[in-house]
Amino acid sequence: MSLFCAIGSETTELSPGDLQQALFQALDRLGERQKVIALPPDFTRYHSRAGDVTRLAWQYFGDRLTDVMPALGTHVPLSDCEITTMFGDMPRSLFRVHDWRSGLLTLGEVPAEFVHEQSEGKLNFSWPAQVNRLLVDGGFDLILSIGQVVPHEVIGMANYNKNIFVGTGGSAGINRSHFLGAVYGMERIMGRADTPVRRVLNYASDHFAKHLPIVYVLTVIGKNEAGRQVIRGLFAGDDIECFERASELSLKVNFVMLERPLRKAVVFLDPAEFKTTWLGNKAVYRTRMALADGAELIVLAPGVKEFGEDPAIVRARIAGAQRQRPDARPPEHVAQLVGAVRRIDVHQHDAGANPRRAQRKNHLPECGDWASAEIGRRLDEVRIQPFERRVQRQDHERQVPVHQPENDRAMVIEQGQRSVHQPQRLQRSIHEARVAQQKDPGVDPHQKAGPERQDDEVQVQVLLRARTRDEQCQRKAENQA
Repeated sequence: MSLFCAIGSETTELSPGDLQQALFQALDRLGERQKVIALPPDFTRYHSRAGDVTRLAWQYFGDRLTDVMPALGTHVPLSDCEITTMFGDMPRSLFRVHDWRSGLLTLGEVPAEFVHEQSEGKLNFSWPAQVNRLLVDGGFDLILSIGQVVPHEVIGMANYNKNIFVGTGGSAGINRSHFLGAVYGMERIMGRADTPVRRVLNYASDHFAKHLPIVYVLTVIGKNEAGRQVIRGLFAGDDIECFERASELSLKVNFVMLERPLRKAVVFLDPAEFKTTWLGNKAVYRTRMALADGAELIVLAPGVKEFGEDPAIVRARIAGAQRQRPDARPPEHVAQLVGAVRRIDVHQHDAGANPRRAQRKNHLPECGDWASAEIGRRLDEVRIQPFERRVQRQDHERQVPVHQPENDRAMVIEQGQRSVHQPQRLQRSIHEARVAQQKDPGVDPHQKAGPERQDDEVQVQVLLRARTRDEQCQRKAENQA
């Protein structure tokens, strides 16, 4: 087990040249590889810079990189425009589509007794370690799993083996792992590298996936003082050490501490990214731990059009709502969603074997020059005055006990990137991933109870308007017309 790269700090800014040099040096340490598959995240993780890393890997391996399979989980496949935006000039012939309902292989079953123990006696089912069959039958001597480590509400810290067992996994593994996270409680999971869900996945890695030649390449992203997204760290390895090192840096880069809970918050869901309530729910569960009891949450969601990204799930949700209120007539927008689902079914024969590709027909225009929009994004901002906090250290480990659950709250809003440079002069965007905790925040990725405290002065920005890739696409279409 090896750590091939571990560079980064709260102030590090890896240039494109730095990134290439660090990645190529790490790949050199692997020795000769003849057949490689890359597993980057889906387009909702565009800001992870995984697209850049994947393209560099393609430049390094050349024809030996034979497949690129985005770890979609239950997300929709990338459109051609999204592939171009995220991966540049990489050949489209390299890309494969993961389907979480078929083409799967179960490597083994995590015993029900272990899941029962991790859930503190609340659950009693086994957990299937499922992966896309291509990873096992493809004859690869290198599986390059690429992504970003960042706070996550289901598993604590995103990526590492989650990219394998969830990103390329099946319905049973995805559903049960998420249910375990919900049962255990987001408040005890957020921002920790050692959680019940992670332990289940680690069990699967240790017992069922040792024969797979997986190497993880993990980024940590933040904004510098100029507001530009930069790579704060790059970590590569074939075991949990690279993930733990990345998690430690993410805690410093991606966490913001607040002195007191928020009475009112506004979340803007960028229409370029958030088109379903399934993704839009992030506005709720990534702010709730920072909101005071009885607080008001306002969600601006101009791009939300549907309930979910999968037609079958959308139909099930609508049917469930109608069963609960059979006497209630669906509102106009729900009726429109039902019609959209029916149109998806009608056009599925045009989409090949994967019906989710057909759903893309309902999101036109699909894509624009999002990368340029990110650089030149126009924002109207409402600024909330900073809260100052100073916390007395209690012992040499700076640990304080968790006591009252209502005081152990946090805020995390993902999508977009994270930054910590000068704690005294921070500008925080609601669109960015942030953890804002008060009282007893859990900020040690390895701890189970005793959280570590930070000193911070925080300024929160609420994004009210953004220039999106959809707007750009519309302008391009109008100009072409």
